Amino acid sequence: MTTTQRKAVVLLSGGLDSTTVLAIAREQGYETYALSFRYGQRHTEELEAATRVAAELGAAKHVIADINLAVFGGSALTDDALDVPHHESVDDLGSEIPITYVPARNTVFLSFALAWAETLGSSDVFIGVNALDYSGYPDCRPEYIEAYERMANLATKAGVEGTQKLKIHTPLIELTKAQTIERGLELGVDYSWTHSCYDPIDGRACGTCDSCLLRGRGFKELGLVDPALSPAKN
Repeated sequence: MTTTQRKAVVLLSGGLDSTTVLAIAREQGYETYALSFRYGQRHTEELEAATRVAAELGAAKHVIADINLAVFGGSALTDDALDVPHHESVDDLGSEIPITYVPARNTVFLSFALAWAETLGSSDVFIGVNALDYSGYPDCRPEYIEAYERMANLATKAGVEGTQKLKIHTPLIELTKAQTIERGLELGVDYSWTHSCYDPIDGRACGTCDSCLLRGRGFKELGLVDPALSPAKN
């Protein structure tokens, strides 16, 4: 007797968190379908990393969807007129929502994931949001995910007909960055595959944007060096 492997759509940016989530979904027995976006971001390094990660972690399929949030601007990640903030230390990060917030990005991304999950006959979407070591983005909070999940189950043919009851999995939401890295290492993730930097220099992580600093602190807490900042990294 054969059993059909459950399918899951995994939002994959190519960064540390989403890579860990892809490894977790695989470890939980899902056949994974990785979804990335060319959304008007100012660099392509993260998409190159996502392609590498999807291959290394055995995704059944990896799709890069094309949308263009840059037409709206409003974020240092999509608008050339806005500079990505840099800091000397992670302690310098403020509590306000930073200019690297991309308006409604996770809402847009989850909508695509919901559509793909419905066509795959899947009820499972994984996303690497985190409510501890993060930059204060409103669409990373548990209450947002819970509200989106409720909405999603009212929004599809499969949901109305009862063939899909969508679950948005957020396995990192209560983990620190160090705990996330530790979990990924247990699952065989090589973080040199990944790219998290908001403002890379010649393809390499800058080390001083919010994302680099939060990531670097996680490795430091484990007594490790972030491979994205290691001189040995190619």
